[in-house]
Amino acid sequence: MKFKKVLALAMVATMAVGALAGCGGNKDDKKESDAGKVYYLNFKPEADDAWQALAKEYTKETGVEVTVVTAASNKYEETLMVEMGKSDAPTLFHVNGPVGLNNWKDYCMDLSDTDIYKNLTSDDYALIDNGEVKGIAMAIETYGIITNTKLLAQAGYSVDDIKGFEDLKRVAEDITARSDELGFAAFTSAGMDDSSNWRFKTHLANLPIYFEYQAENETSTDAIKGTYLENYKNIFDLYINNSTCKPTELSGKTGDDSESEFIDGKAVFFQNGSWEYNNVIGDGKLAAEDVTMIPIYIGVGDEANQGLCTGTENYWCVNGTADEKDIQATLDFINWCVSSDEGTTAMANDMGFVIPFKDAKETENVFVKKDAEMLAAGKTTIPWSFTTIPSETWKNDLGSALNAYAGGTGTWEDVEKAFVDGWATEYKAANQK
Repeated sequence: MKFKKVLALAMVATMAVGALAGCGGNKDDKKESDAGKVYYLNFKPEADDAWQALAKEYTKETGVEVTVVTAASNKYEETLMVEMGKSDAPTLFHVNGPVGLNNWKDYCMDLSDTDIYKNLTSDDYALIDNGEVKGIAMAIETYGIITNTKLLAQAGYSVDDIKGFEDLKRVAEDITARSDELGFAAFTSAGMDDSSNWRFKTHLANLPIYFEYQAENETSTDAIKGTYLENYKNIFDLYINNSTCKPTELSGKTGDDSESEFIDGKAVFFQNGSWEYNNVIGDGKLAAEDVTMIPIYIGVGDEANQGLCTGTENYWCVNGTADEKDIQATLDFINWCVSSDEGTTAMANDMGFVIPFKDAKETENVFVKKDAEMLAAGKTTIPWSFTTIPSETWKNDLGSALNAYAGGTGTWEDVEKAFVDGWATEYKAANQK
């Protein structure tokens, strides 16, 4: 579907959708005409509290109104379409990489001559389209298998015992065999609802995509072959068959369930990312010294030298169709976030981000530190190849197929079809002239 048609649908949808909580301000406030305002549609639910606090701090310091609205997990694109159809649309929003930019680049102003672009440490963190800087990476993040080393030790192992998929399988299945005795499972529940299934239909799917790109010497494709789908099956099977619940119960499990299980010591392993740092570590949670992150092994490549998955899908874009004063207010706000003491402290500590800007602060995040340690040791970082996935529809169809497979109502062949045939179909649809 062409973008203008999508936007037209969004405008219609706006009539039926109420305003999101916290969105907008008093339209009669004359201050709005004197100084611009910022409306940030945030992509990351887990960072909502930190963004709300930082926005209040900026308003207190500058007097500029900053509204942060956070889309529900897995609903960002849908929310963005609705909000962009409103007269008071977001001035700051996210795209998830080149594929996402294709939908929204007509709204993304050129950031080439802005302070925030000049603040970037490398053009590797910019989305450049026909010579114009359309997006700037907000943060560099890492994901893998978060591991409770204390529980792992209770089971008689350490992370040094896990150097590849076969090791992970041996350890996980042994924990499952002794779960009643140990009092915990190997993996948290692989929740397949919308708040959790992105971990498997996107982040886990990154591994077979990445390794196929490596084998084919590609960085993207119009037709994925599915060369490593058997490996994808093996790791997914390991997750769902060595979990805190039966595979048939996963459709009812949420991201919160999985997170709580890990915090409560009900499982050793929890596939997630560096953004989970403040959610799982702290008072009433786990101690930083009792957790680490290991790579997601699927039995491909030089696993002894494999690192974590590090990259970004969070590119800031400034709405070039907004009022000029609002545009300038937005540019000032995001540059303050990545250059001021208040902003860089909040992004490093409260959000746990590594930001690709010159004034970045070192984070306390143990998962980020683990990534740096592995990189220094010569491990090969796995990039975020999933940013080349052709559409949200592809992800959703794959998620549905995985859910049905886990629940016993579908087959792995259905997963393969969603992965391979769905890719070709969605790529063609997204690239129609």
